[in-house]
Amino acid sequence: MRHRMAVAVLALVGLLVSTYLLLFKLGVMGSIACGGSGGCERVATSPWAVLFGVPVAAYGVAGYLVLMGVALVGLGERWLQRAEPTRWLVVLSGIGVLFAIYLTYLEAAVIHAWCRWCVTSAILITLIFATSFAGARGFRREPAR
Repeated sequence: MRHRMAVAVLALVGLLVSTYLLLFKLGVMGSIACGGSGGCERVATSPWAVLFGVPVAAYGVAGYLVLMGVALVGLGERWLQRAEPTRWLVVLSGIGVLFAIYLTYLEAAVIHAWCRWCVTSAILITLIFATSFAGARGFRREPAR
């Protein structure tokens, strides 16, 4: 079940990245570290940085928390040999990848700026999906009764 531990670690990193972006969006930090391009601030202050009145980074915080929780629960003795936690990781991270694709499209085609933190998050969710998918392939299907 190494894939669940890897997902937990990747989700923790994603949680830190999303929290950093959320703190900026909430005004806790005056600026965001992004090199000299200014792309991060441009993306984070764009109208697309809020969805249904909630900062997009908050969805990242929630999503990574859920993924980390599922991965850690899946490491418990009761769930260790069961496929359900891994299947949930595949589904949830798959939704995350689709959302990341949408956000990356917005960066490239609408905002015309790149946020290194956002790209990092997109890479992390893709790695979580790939790791979960590989882990799911390790489970054998139960025979039909």
